[in-house]
Amino acid sequence: MNTIVRRFLWALAAAALGLLSGCASVRLIDSDVVSVTAVPAGMSLQSATYRFERLPSQAQNPEAGLAEQQAQAAMTAVGLVRDDVNAQLSVMVGFSGDRYLADPWGRPLGPGWSPHGSIAIGSGIGGGFGSHIGVGLGMRFPPPTHYRREVSLILRDLQSGQVVYETRASHAGPWGDSVPIFAALFQAALAHFPNPPAGLRRVNIELPR
Repeated sequence: MNTIVRRFLWALAAAALGLLSGCASVRLIDSDVVSVTAVPAGMSLQSATYRFERLPSQAQNPEAGLAEQQAQAAMTAVGLVRDDVNAQLSVMVGFSGDRYLADPWGRPLGPGWSPHGSIAIGSGIGGGFGSHIGVGLGMRFPPPTHYRREVSLILRDLQSGQVVYETRASHAGPWGDSVPIFAALFQAALAHFPNPPAGLRRVNIELPR
């Protein structure tokens, strides 16, 4: 490899490292959130007390306890108070996650995808009416694994049995560490509680890398 090409490659690598170090401190968890409120007249969710309620299918799931802990932290942050004895609300926590192979834009790969992609760029110096330098890298790689996670909270008035607040948050991305991602999703699900805007919205939560 000639000296000019070598210097160019070193400069390119240094620039890439600089960009990576500049954004290495935090990562942005962008969640799609939908919340619906149906609080009857004369009732307020501000500082309401609650207890958790589980579906029979969740009773033996060891992850349900962790999800409730994360949900409790998010609910405490918006003023809800856990009180299993004097609860005004029951809270049902939902959570799910799966992983998939993604294309370069993070979309799930469909039928007919190739197990390996390739990028091949040559380098060289040519003559003629002028000179040119072509620099590049060649590599083959498997498609990256992405993860989709979703959480939900259903708040029910224990006196009337009516659902008074329902919210759902989902996120898809390359992060494999489920615990902090689920915690961020519960925070996003309760953004603007107890008066959320109507319709689908995007909520961003910053997490340390």
